[in-house]
Amino acid sequence: MDKLNGKKVLIAGATGGIGTQTARLLAGSGADVYLTGRKADALLRLADSLSVPHGRCFVADLTEAPAVSRMAEDITRQSGPLDILVNASGIGIIKPLEQLSLEEFQQTLQGNLTAAFLLVKAFLPGMKEGKKGLIINIPGVLGKVPMAGAAAYSASKYGLVGMMQCIREEVKRTEIRITNLYLGGVDSPFWDTIDLRVQKERMIRAEEAARAIWFLCQQPLSGVVSEMVLQPFNHQAI
Repeated sequence: MDKLNGKKVLIAGATGGIGTQTARLLAGSGADVYLTGRKADALLRLADSLSVPHGRCFVADLTEAPAVSRMAEDITRQSGPLDILVNASGIGIIKPLEQLSLEEFQQTLQGNLTAAFLLVKAFLPGMKEGKKGLIINIPGVLGKVPMAGAAAYSASKYGLVGMMQCIREEVKRTEIRITNLYLGGVDSPFWDTIDLRVQKERMIRAEEAARAIWFLCQQPLSGVVSEMVLQPFNHQAI
């Protein structure tokens, strides 16, 4: 749709299942897409498949403040403030508390909360200067409802929700929109490293999750979608 033509969009976590599909949809809709991820080969392959210049690709650890700051400076230097920040990055560690180490707990907070903080801190000033912009985070349903074994993951996602609610109060006199997307189980590589029996065939497909993000990138001028819940048919508990 023409609402995305020329929009400057950063997709964090672009090499993940949801991030890759989102990049394809947004680039195909005319957005000027910037991509960041940890895997250089996968990132450049994705960029080439979308005809995205390599200068718009950033291999970065989003938990490292200097790396995020350099990326923000480079993007701003290239094209000015972002129009849309899509944070599809994150990690998942699902295990009972007795089996959860302090290192794993801290790693989860770093990957899902600190990284989001650093991204917003780096790109929000440019949006504030123009008094407009859109920030989309994906807390997932575990940022809204609890699940056994998800103490670390839910702590990080509940924290993300609380942080963004507070930031929303800071920008409420601007046209900066903040949206939380609560996804249920998504059939993506997220589950590949989790020791949990799941039925991936009954999950939301990654391309459908990406379509929800694509939709959220085209919000009406007169309103804001503060949150969206998308979950499989067999998870209609909330």
